[in-house]
Amino acid sequence: VQLQASGGGLVQAGGSLRLSCVFSGFTLDWYAVAWLRQAPGKEREGVSCMSESGGNIYYADSVKGRFTISRDNAKNTIYLQMNSLKPEDTAVYYCAAPENSDWRECSDYGMDYFGKGTQVTVSS
Repeated sequence: VQLQASGGGLVQAGGSLRLSCVFSGFTLDWYAVAWLRQAPGKEREGVSCMSESGGNIYYADSVKGRFTISRDNAKNTIYLQMNSLKPEDTAVYYCAAPENSDWRECSDYGMDYFGKGTQVTVSS
């Protein structure tokens, strides 16, 4: 199983980025998915989680209304659309998945698979 995230970069505050994560060796249809992030000097935190059906979605309070998680099972790919970015969104972003069709806890502890991160830097 491999998860490969991409789409990070440097953006000014107020700008947008779209992260992608391709899942290999993994039938995405059956699993919940997640985006986590780790800012410098902080623990990794859950940003957004989505159940296999898409019916159960979580967003951290800090990103509600600005970020949108989505999935394309045919492409084995998930996305995180990030709008109105703020300097405090600066972090390494990771895609992840639990070995389950729904997520129990949208955090490191609830995940079984992790991708390598992609850096997002938001300048003020």
